Amino acid sequence: MPVRRAIARLYFRGSRWTLVREDPAVTGSRIILGAPHTSNWDFVLMLAIAWSHGISPRFLGKHQLFQGPGGWIMRRLGGIPVDRSDPSRIVDEVIALIASGEEIQLVVTPEGTRGAGTHWRSGFHRIAVATGLPVTLGYPDITTETAGLGPTLRMTGDVTTDMDAIRAFYADKAGVRPELRTEPRFRSEDDDVEDRRAA
Repeated sequence: MPVRRAIARLYFRGSRWTLVREDPAVTGSRIILGAPHTSNWDFVLMLAIAWSHGISPRFLGKHQLFQGPGGWIMRRLGGIPVDRSDPSRIVDEVIALIASGEEIQLVVTPEGTRGAGTHWRSGFHRIAVATGLPVTLGYPDITTETAGLGPTLRMTGDVTTDMDAIRAFYADKAGVRPELRTEPRFRSEDDDVEDRRAA
């Protein structure tokens, strides 16, 4: 871990980004959101943020990325191969991993894509509610050229309440490519609004 911390320090010294230590005492199992996720550089920044805090992050990756020589690197970086064709199975597998007692700091990119999307994926919320894990809000913000870890929240299970708190934090965070940012909103939130209008 000291080597990774040294790499992270060198990265921030040599880049235009400034590390903001809003939550220096991030310890124990948790979910860390990496948002906005608009570029491959967002992933690099989240690794640097985690390493600078002494965190050994785990992250979910398409199982194809773990094939061949690159698979060893992905695993060493903390990758967990998953089959994205069945999102509900992914959530169940992560819940089972956490229930096994393994300490885990799971970095999740809830936008699910680097391109412009319409909604966030809700898997992190379901995992947090099912396991009781806190959710730490990580970010890169190109407008201020800062990156870091923001507040740590406990999910209540009320989707609107939880997402309103998350939306408030990310409202002014732009990511590396602001034009590809996706508003923090679950599809189910829009469906609930439509159902109430139809009632």
